[in-house]
Amino acid sequence: MPTIVMTGGTSGFGAITAERLARSKGVRLILGARHPSTADGDPLPPGRTVAGAGMPLVSGRTAVGGELLPLELAELASVRAFAAAVRERLGGAPVDALLLNAGMIRPDVTGRTADGFETTFAVNHLAPYLLARLLLPVLADKAIVVLTTSGTHDPATGASLAPPRHADAELLAHPDRDPGLDPRPREAGEHAYTAAKLCAVLTARSLAAIRDRRLTGVAYDPGQVFGTGLAKDLPFPLRMAWSVLGSPMLRRPLGLLNPHLNSRAAAGNALADLALALATPPDGHVYAALRRARLTWPDPSERARSDELARTLWADSARLVHLHD
Repeated sequence: MPTIVMTGGTSGFGAITAERLARSKGVRLILGARHPSTADGDPLPPGRTVAGAGMPLVSGRTAVGGELLPLELAELASVRAFAAAVRERLGGAPVDALLLNAGMIRPDVTGRTADGFETTFAVNHLAPYLLARLLLPVLADKAIVVLTTSGTHDPATGASLAPPRHADAELLAHPDRDPGLDPRPREAGEHAYTAAKLCAVLTARSLAAIRDRRLTGVAYDPGQVFGTGLAKDLPFPLRMAWSVLGSPMLRRPLGLLNPHLNSRAAAGNALADLALALATPPDGHVYAALRRARLTWPDPSERARSDELARTLWADSARLVHLHD
């Protein structure tokens, strides 16, 4: 029975992924959730099998089944506790797929986590990096690790967000030390997000390159998926625009003009396909981009193809989360 561990599976397109995986025959799904609860709103005991108990976790309009464990990505202690709980519940059984899908974006870089790191970078990179490292010993032979990234990591795409200037983990974790920090709050926040997504591609590259482990590392770009919870920390006008652009009435005509625009269903099902090995990367590729609801395997940005940058990020991230390289 394949075991899949997932973050970001209780809202947005991730909820569609989780629902499909939970309903797939023979799949055991373990979900990390900030506030595990039943459909009635009561706290759910850690590890309770929601679907099996007939009490789906309701996320918007999507019912998600699986084993829920508490996880707060803005606290590295919570990440460590989640990893320990997963390993305890597995009792020595391997993890066949690890989906690191949770993410967020802020309108600035003033937010700090419990560990003192800039929030966008910590949630989008340091937390999933730490979780991958902690679960690395229990990943099955030929396991897949999928990190959700974004096409905005590549300046060549001409995305509307400020492109990443670097992938220096120390400066991204502590932007007040960055001499090149953009003084404009919104642009600085966008850079934190796109830089973290660059880090996702580099981390996938590092995972695939681990010696003596036949791991598949994939950085999955779902394209522009409006109407998700990604923008929940942005100002109200931007949150409203995000929601309206995700409406079915606008999504179809916009999708004809923009190949990067995808529905939540398309993005969620593509991620499920990766988890279930129904879609596999060509040799030498780690970057999967959803374009017009179809998985493609283009080259990522020039920075994202740098082995040296990937090794440096891996080592620097390890120091920040107090792991041995």
